[in-house]
Amino acid sequence: MIAMTTAKYYVAATAIAPAAALLVWPGSRLLIIGCLIWIGAAAIYWIRSERMEHRARITATITAMQSASVRTLNHHRHDWMNDLQVLYGYIRLGKLDKTVGCVEKIRDRMNAESAISRLGVPSLISYIQSFRTLTNSLALEVEIDNGINLQEMVQDADRVAETLIHTINVYRLSAKPGTGEQALLRLRLATESGMLYASFYYDGELINERQWQHKMKEQLKGASLSPISEEQSYNEMVLKTELREIGA
Repeated sequence: MIAMTTAKYYVAATAIAPAAALLVWPGSRLLIIGCLIWIGAAAIYWIRSERMEHRARITATITAMQSASVRTLNHHRHDWMNDLQVLYGYIRLGKLDKTVGCVEKIRDRMNAESAISRLGVPSLISYIQSFRTLTNSLALEVEIDNGINLQEMVQDADRVAETLIHTINVYRLSAKPGTGEQALLRLRLATESGMLYASFYYDGELINERQWQHKMKEQLKGASLSPISEEQSYNEMVLKTELREIGA
């Protein structure tokens, strides 16, 4: 694609030559016709190159999305296989008390994933579900009150989702890797008194706390979710936004 872009600009630059010739011999009809043909050919090449680059970008985007989907499915398949193997082991050993606990754990995971899938914003749902493919230094756990659908409950669901994604990314890029246990970020979405609250609880170390504060402040400037107070630590941070009025 880089070679194609470079060639496109080179071809466009060649149109300068006939244009300069017209300035020297402005009355030459043959030169005018030649110049128009030259510029037309350059324009056609430019348009064709633009279309080819656009198709190449779309193909690359689709390929990247497909690869991310495959990685996400593999992670989920691995988790479910682990749970089923543990459950099968308890059944074979006749440990019914352990079996019940394992089934309840699987049920809780299913409920959590179901709540995530009902958030109403595809970009946020995809980001949360594929988070494990993005980093090994931070784990993300999401707890959602029953019935939360951002598209139905807030004025600008896409901006709210974007703020949540960017906030998680600040933690992801600030988490200190290689410190033993994996850092954990818990996100809880809840509603109360006409407000949506997004609570972030971080358990782990940061690369640089001051840098985290600066990045978070910049990220939340003008965002759709605002902090409940100016003084918040990276260990616990709560953001809020108003819920949409019923019938609005």
